[in-house]
Amino acid sequence: MTTIVDLPAAAQDATRQPARRRRRARSTWPIVAVLLGPSAILISLFIVLPAVYGLWLSLTNTQLTGFAARDPKFVGLDNYAYLLTSSDFLASLGQTGTFLLFSAIIGQTVLGMVAAILLSRPWVRGKGVFGAAILMPMVVPEVVASLAWASVLATSPEGTLNRLTSLFGAEPTSWLQTVPMVAIILVNVWRGLAFAMIMFQAALEDVPVELIEAARVDGAGATQVFRHVTLPLIRGPVFLYLLLTTISTVGVFGLVYFLTRGGPGGQTRIAAIYIYERALQFSQIGIGSAASIILLVIVLVLGVVYVRLAKVKV
Repeated sequence: MTTIVDLPAAAQDATRQPARRRRRARSTWPIVAVLLGPSAILISLFIVLPAVYGLWLSLTNTQLTGFAARDPKFVGLDNYAYLLTSSDFLASLGQTGTFLLFSAIIGQTVLGMVAAILLSRPWVRGKGVFGAAILMPMVVPEVVASLAWASVLATSPEGTLNRLTSLFGAEPTSWLQTVPMVAIILVNVWRGLAFAMIMFQAALEDVPVELIEAARVDGAGATQVFRHVTLPLIRGPVFLYLLLTTISTVGVFGLVYFLTRGGPGGQTRIAAIYIYERALQFSQIGIGSAASIILLVIVLVLGVVYVRLAKVKV
């Protein structure tokens, strides 16, 4: 004799939920495909496939001219071995690190934080003019900004900076020849300061005022409040900005090329300039692609470090 036992209502609902989820997934996947399909196709065509093709080129001796242009051959890791033992490429990585450290990680981050703090203070006057002056470089195209700064830093006495220094009795100076790295660092800080200010100002607005007031009641000064209260609360946005500015600064090309073309004597030959010279001027597409892959790996490592430091789960 068989005994039939009725399942409780909760058990029946538990058995029905997986079936409901499957039916819901089957009914919603066409909508998801329609909404995300165009973006996925564009990302695949313009990001994923070029990256894979660039990786393949880095393993060949492809050139724009000569016999290798007609019949490229697979050379494995020879291009990478050449680059990692090339003093020119290693020097370009060093120049890129200097440019990144002082223009993005230190310059834009520190000055952008200072600007955001000043705009958040109620006692600061002329916030509109101050904010507009910082935001203006953000809307200027890179080529226009490069040409404008080339005029400011011109060697002739008619250069804007030379005119200013002549008021104090100084002789005309070739700024892009004497201090080329300092010049491009300052220009890049000028270009990226607005984005840093916007991100940090948005982060500061999310800091609870009650915590700041409580710290002040306990006797903490402005520096202590910022260090122990504000900065830990905006740690995520700060490292997110560092990640974004690292990616954009490593890829800077037009600004440096129009101002110095990597000179004088390779003092400003950052990795982007080196890749351009190898791939297009010397027609060595394989070596240029390998240099790009190495630079991509370095940026990915820095990105992982930023995410770890920010303690953001991705």
